[in-house]
Amino acid sequence: MAQDAKPWRLYQVWKGSNRFFCRGRLIFGPDVASLSLSTLLIAGPAIAFCMRAHSRINDHPYALPALIGGLIIAVLDLIFLFVASARDPGIVPRNSKPPESDDAFDATTPSMEWVNGRTPHMKLPRTKDVMVNGHAVKVKYCDTCLLFRPPRASHCSICNNCVQRFDHHCPWVGQCIGIRNYRFFFMFVSTSTILCIYVFAFSWIDLLQLKKVKKSIWKAMSNAYMSDFLIIYCFIAVWFVGGLTVFHFYLICTNQTTYENFRYRYDKKENPYNKGVMGNLMEVFFSKIPPSMNNFRAFVEVEEQDAVCAVTPNFGEGMMSSKEKLDIEMGMKLAEDGGITLPDILRDLEYDDSDDDFKNKEEERGCVDSIFLKMAILQQKRKMIQVVPIKLLHHKEQRLNIT
Repeated sequence: MAQDAKPWRLYQVWKGSNRFFCRGRLIFGPDVASLSLSTLLIAGPAIAFCMRAHSRINDHPYALPALIGGLIIAVLDLIFLFVASARDPGIVPRNSKPPESDDAFDATTPSMEWVNGRTPHMKLPRTKDVMVNGHAVKVKYCDTCLLFRPPRASHCSICNNCVQRFDHHCPWVGQCIGIRNYRFFFMFVSTSTILCIYVFAFSWIDLLQLKKVKKSIWKAMSNAYMSDFLIIYCFIAVWFVGGLTVFHFYLICTNQTTYENFRYRYDKKENPYNKGVMGNLMEVFFSKIPPSMNNFRAFVEVEEQDAVCAVTPNFGEGMMSSKEKLDIEMGMKLAEDGGITLPDILRDLEYDDSDDDFKNKEEERGCVDSIFLKMAILQQKRKMIQVVPIKLLHHKEQRLNIT
């Protein structure tokens, strides 16, 4: 092992926005905090229902079976929620450099210029065709992951990963929904619907039993506030989770994803992935879930600087505002119009010397200190950038006055 390389586990230097727990055994999305809210929205009413059923065990024979049934459904619902949220949804490993391509283009486009800017010897097409079940399907090149996405894969801007059979990013689950957790996501949504209907029905039965004693439904409701609350809560919630269950059952039967349904509209063209209703149901519920393409606990050798930068926020990126970018473009344009080259103007600012000073200090102090040095240098460069357009304008005015 090289002296300047240190072994890190993959989850420690992961470039996506995911959050890992239990030393990389559990992977969540960046919005994992919403998982606690979803758990509260399920567990709270379920506990209230069980408490109400337990208080009626001595009065009605149905109370104990209702309590056991409600407890089982609630526990299953929470298990499906956790499994859908805590597993790899099907993340495609990103490349460290762009792939080699046989499809070279002589013509340059803005997107190809971007790719060539990072790797000048490469010319990559933005899309290419692959055959899926006899149909030509376009796959796109991902600028972030430096790869051509597999069919049905898409890049999630929240998790910052390409995900196989990407369906959507669910804020309630706090995770992307893809090929490896879609089955559990559907079971979570459908079980939530069953739980709502179950609690709603038995809460009404409780009120109707009280009505026989109180002789009035209004008097029964005034003596069963817990059942009143559960009826209203479940009536509202069932429209949400029930609607999602019906929608995703339709997607399963037609072998679509949410992303494809809104983006491609297969009802207007043939779906190359459709295997018929039974075939689609078998694929989602009874096929083997593919293994993860990432071993997050595996050791990887990375340079010390790369390791620190992977676990430390990148202060350099995003520090330049849109106004400063406009100033740069404005300065470049004025320089071209005035026949002035930027190096002539920036010669007195010692712009290049600041980079040399930064590199020397970076070697002396190491990677961690260099991050803060880089911030100071960037602040200095920002001040330089703001001065350039003013000097250019002043120089152009002088030339106009002379002419």
